[in-house]
Amino acid sequence: MSSSDSTKLYVTMFPWVGFGHFIPYLYLSNKLAERGHRVSFLLPKGAQAKLHKLNHYPDLIHFYPLLIPHVDGLPPGAETASDVPYSLLGYLMMAFDQTQDQVKTILTSLKPDFVFFDLSHWMPALAHLLGSKAIYYSIISGVSLASICKKVTKDMTNEELLQPPPGYPCLSELLINKEFEIAQLKGIVEDMGTGMSLYLRTITGMTESDAMAFRTYNELEGPYCDYIRQHYAKPVLLTGPVMPQTLETKLDERWANWLSNSSKEMLCIAHLGAKLKYQRNSFRSCFWGLSYVGNRFWWL
Repeated sequence: MSSSDSTKLYVTMFPWVGFGHFIPYLYLSNKLAERGHRVSFLLPKGAQAKLHKLNHYPDLIHFYPLLIPHVDGLPPGAETASDVPYSLLGYLMMAFDQTQDQVKTILTSLKPDFVFFDLSHWMPALAHLLGSKAIYYSIISGVSLASICKKVTKDMTNEELLQPPPGYPCLSELLINKEFEIAQLKGIVEDMGTGMSLYLRTITGMTESDAMAFRTYNELEGPYCDYIRQHYAKPVLLTGPVMPQTLETKLDERWANWLSNSSKEMLCIAHLGAKLKYQRNSFRSCFWGLSYVGNRFWWL
């Protein structure tokens, strides 16, 4: 092995089975492969076809298919969070946890230097058993994860939930929470039928990992990432947004014409996440509000 080869890393990516997790992990994989590192990417077989075009280094980034087992309550053939409503997400988490033996078999064969993970709270123990380091790679902001550097339970009052952990930076930012945000925070401590809440999955993964990484800049979330580093007493790495380079492709003529008739100051793009559930009245209000402004907008 040449000296240059010996400095290259072998990394495995094992994100939660949602495209909002697959894509950021694949973006990071591209950045690692750009520097000559090899990457193995574990994901459901059915999701591979939708991600192939985002793999810019197929010689260095290899997909390894996982069979998502069926569990009672999970729709037949469901593999990702896009296949189930939020109310059934707990069943998908149960199926996800049951891939542990498959993952162990693959990792035993691959022997990676590092394993990047998020919601597989059992990954650090498995990685350490096989001689790999476990890196908790969060797609969630450092601000959010810093705010739960405390014990959170479903029995807490709204006031207790809003109380920041000791030493939390920029206290004033916590004083603008709305009722729906409190409800969302309470949701992460619900069992969801798996025996472990999303909060415990997150805290366990972060606590037992060898290091943590966030998709942010020090200039943007530095105080919060420093807070997390001090709280968990382990390295925190900042990758930046690791967005892909824009491909030079020709835009469809109808969209090119539409965009050319809109000045930079007059076009609004409304992009809603796949898991955002709008009530009908809220949806209509947002839509008509954009319409009344009189500017062109693109609703995604």
